[in-house]
Amino acid sequence: MPRRLEQALPFAGLVNWTSALRLWQGQSMILEPHQTFVGAAGAGFRVPTGFGVTLMPLRHPFEAANQARSVALTTGHPVIAGFGPGAPAFQANILGAPYDKPLSVARQYVTAVRRLLDGEHVETDGPHFRFQAQLAPSAAPRVDVGLGVLRPGMARLAGEVADTVITWLTPPSYIHEVLIPAVEEGMARAGRTTRPRIVAMVPVGIDREGTEPERLAMASNYAHMQAPHYLDMLRRAGVDVAGEDVKSVARGVVDVGAFVAGDLDTVAKRLAAYGDAGVDEVVLNTTGVNKMFGTQEALGDLQAILRATA
Repeated sequence: MPRRLEQALPFAGLVNWTSALRLWQGQSMILEPHQTFVGAAGAGFRVPTGFGVTLMPLRHPFEAANQARSVALTTGHPVIAGFGPGAPAFQANILGAPYDKPLSVARQYVTAVRRLLDGEHVETDGPHFRFQAQLAPSAAPRVDVGLGVLRPGMARLAGEVADTVITWLTPPSYIHEVLIPAVEEGMARAGRTTRPRIVAMVPVGIDREGTEPERLAMASNYAHMQAPHYLDMLRRAGVDVAGEDVKSVARGVVDVGAFVAGDLDTVAKRLAAYGDAGVDEVVLNTTGVNKMFGTQEALGDLQAILRATA
């Protein structure tokens, strides 16, 4: 999570100057990602962008659609606008109570955002949102609406209503064997024939002497590996999450390939497994490396991986 715009610019530069396809940012409570991308565009880095994911309790659907299209207009490139409900505790902190039916809220939210971006006049009378609105007409690059997916229920919903499925910390075998079949169930239920784009956000780090891979995984994902909804997903994916030992969970996350670590050849092969599993776009996330060794090392890992996988 950058604290100043200049911290984000080298990563935007990688997208501008290498084989990288898109600049991604998850929800930040420091420098808001929409403003980061617009700031980067103003600094000369006009690149395709993705939000993976921003949290629904923070934005009304109209504001979400307007912000995403604003980024597309400013950068001149397509945007993937991913949304997720967040953890129940976060929902309660922001809204006063957690969502009673998160899947139902996500359905109405994503559907409203998609229709607004399509230029429709949207009238919705609940049960979760009540408003009528239409975005001011303006020709803009395409904004795809994504849904953050960890478990089969949300995957089925994404198959029904989303343009993009966005996963985080999910091993390729779990995506292939659990999530994609659930997406296809949702597609069949909705009568859709084109599968949503599958995007896997993958935390990654090249091995460093004296640093255990699980330490990198914990630096990257310590909070995720304690959150109940992530632990449930990891359990379904074959990770032993019994007990309260985060380090053992981190070791399991590395073993199943949810955190990709190893020498450069190993990292490239493990990333290729995501493509073999049916993933369309892999997002390289070097948060753990950045936290432990600094930005230059994180950028170095990204450059090496991009060269090895180009």
